[in-house]
Amino acid sequence: MDTRLLFQDADAFVIPMLAVFAVDVATGKDATPLPALLTTSDTISRAAERVLSSGEFKASVGETLLLHAPSGIKAERLLLVGLGKAKSLSVDEIRKGAGTAVRTAKPRGFRDIAIAFPEDHALSDEHLEDLPCALMSRALVEGAELADPDYDIYRSDRVDRSLRTLTVIAREAEKATSAETIAGFEEGRIIAAAQNFARDLVNEPGNVLTPTELGKRAASMCAEVGLACEVHSTEKLHELKMGAFWAVSQGSPEPPALIVMTYEPKLEKGGSPQVDAPVFGLVGKGITFDTGGISLKPGDGMEKMKYDMAGAAAMIGAMRAIAQLKPSVKVIGIVCSAENMPDGKAFKPGDVVTAMSGKTIEIINTDAEGRLVLADGLHYAKTLGCTHLIDAATLTGACVVALGKDNVGLFSNDDDTFIQFLSVLRKSGEKYWRLPCTDDYREQIKSQIADIMNTGAHRWAGAITAAMFLKEFAQDTPWLHLDIAGCAWIDEQRSWIAKGPSGIAVRSIVEWVRSYAT
Repeated sequence: MDTRLLFQDADAFVIPMLAVFAVDVATGKDATPLPALLTTSDTISRAAERVLSSGEFKASVGETLLLHAPSGIKAERLLLVGLGKAKSLSVDEIRKGAGTAVRTAKPRGFRDIAIAFPEDHALSDEHLEDLPCALMSRALVEGAELADPDYDIYRSDRVDRSLRTLTVIAREAEKATSAETIAGFEEGRIIAAAQNFARDLVNEPGNVLTPTELGKRAASMCAEVGLACEVHSTEKLHELKMGAFWAVSQGSPEPPALIVMTYEPKLEKGGSPQVDAPVFGLVGKGITFDTGGISLKPGDGMEKMKYDMAGAAAMIGAMRAIAQLKPSVKVIGIVCSAENMPDGKAFKPGDVVTAMSGKTIEIINTDAEGRLVLADGLHYAKTLGCTHLIDAATLTGACVVALGKDNVGLFSNDDDTFIQFLSVLRKSGEKYWRLPCTDDYREQIKSQIADIMNTGAHRWAGAITAAMFLKEFAQDTPWLHLDIAGCAWIDEQRSWIAKGPSGIAVRSIVEWVRSYAT
């Protein structure tokens, strides 16, 4: 999809469909105001006046109403897109609104559409908090780009309904803030492309996306955007004494892949590296298929276990965006990729393995394999000089039980690092909920014959004991753990995005890294 930004009057733009946003300005009082359009165009307002006054359209989030041959404007159709209540409007609703416009156009065969840039000053201050133009511009592009893919690429009868062009139209009068709007627009394109790259990886079946293939695609991406990349396999794992990582991979004929992507900020001419500058380690769980190993999973739903590398995909996508956005901090992305299979050579419950850090681990359940590969990945990141760590993984079903599919489980060993991450969520629009990761829970992973067990002593607090396991390898390094198990796959199509991989965490990870650079 070719996405572009124009500064002109939307009502004069010739296009098959023009989308304009609307909000609910009702305050709960007896007199219920009608939905209000986020536009100062009198022509567009008049075209929608009759239907708005009918009460047929409520402007709830994702609600749409399509008007044919709207009077006075050049577009063939006018699409009203609801963003919900004005008093709670955020950039995330704008992101969803743009996605809804795209998803509404696709099944109707519209290949070229336009969206009128939301004018928050169209309403009085009492209704709407001012939103920065750059942030709105970015959210529009992200929402539209993320809405375009449909994950049916292996169907022989597939019909490509992708949009050809999307034009975001800001008023001619808004050129005074055009620099900020354009900057946000370009950032949105970069970040959305990175998230879609991650989604494409997650969507691939396990027989296509093996650890080796994941390494190839990561290396190709790095070459495209100018990142340094190394892809290692079995020999390197043995050289580094990554016993935890190797244990997971040894039951599969497919060799493991240790992927290391490095972004180095360019120094100004004559400048020298800052001695105490932070170095960020992005560590992703890359289990390209998870049977559970000897602790075999139930057959029902096992086909979804191709998504068990969504944490790795998030890190690869984040590195793609970081390379293009060029923050002034060093970032190292590490992916530990393997298949978890029940072969005769597979690791077994009761085995004791030694991680790269030297810590010994008693294997209680081979289906708790993600934390094993991450253990070696986190320690390796520290040996490469990383001063701040973040990992992402589809780690536990327990986190889904606790939080459902709307919030990512967030754990940290450092309050300042957590607060820094929390501060970027207004931009990313992703939802996280912090769960405890305190020493009260450490007793649950103590082993009688080794240093720690790879599961808790009982089934309670499963997401927390998994985080406690990882904390053993982060040690005192500021660290964030994102358990994305509930949010990495969208089970039901929504009005603004297709069913399938979500690409969760890419936006937040990128913004977290950038927040230190500014």
